[in-house]
Amino acid sequence: MDRGTLEAYDRDAAAYAEDWETQPAAADMHALILRYFKPGPTADVGCGSGRDAAWLTDHGFPATGYDASEGLLAEARKRHPSVGFQHGTLPALAGVAPHSFDNVLCETVIMHLPAEDIAPSVQRLIEILKPGGTLYLSWRVTEDADRRDEAGRLYGAFDPGLVLDALTGADILLDEQSVSASSAKVVRRLVARRR
Repeated sequence: MDRGTLEAYDRDAAAYAEDWETQPAAADMHALILRYFKPGPTADVGCGSGRDAAWLTDHGFPATGYDASEGLLAEARKRHPSVGFQHGTLPALAGVAPHSFDNVLCETVIMHLPAEDIAPSVQRLIEILKPGGTLYLSWRVTEDADRRDEAGRLYGAFDPGLVLDALTGADILLDEQSVSASSAKVVRRLVARRR
């Protein structure tokens, strides 16, 4: 995880969590999850406030949330006490065994990674899936050059080929770019199934 991004999330965890919890429901993402995920253990990697992990759990996809920010994990545990949350940092996701999950959600996280960590992170997300498991991966699209917002969070402008090339051993079921219903930002979404 990019240090400046992690520091921003730890410094203002309560404010970020409140913002995410009060955004409009991510109806577009929910529709894709209901279409492609199968019931079973699900990882929410980069879980933030825990909102998506709680939704997953409530809809038949019992979730464990992982985040690199201890501040955000504290907010998630406070806001969603019935869901399990653990520290986890891409690309390693230390302590998460291969073939652990039927589904993995990684919603708007990888754009916060240094470019050299993107491919190994995507490979690791596939590795923690069981054969036949499904990955939902999205990132905010940044054009031309990396940038940082006023809080210091990194938004990487990377070649999507880094992601696509890392999906060896998986079949891409969906690849689209659209405006997110919850954040109103342009995002790229991929759904891939591990062979």
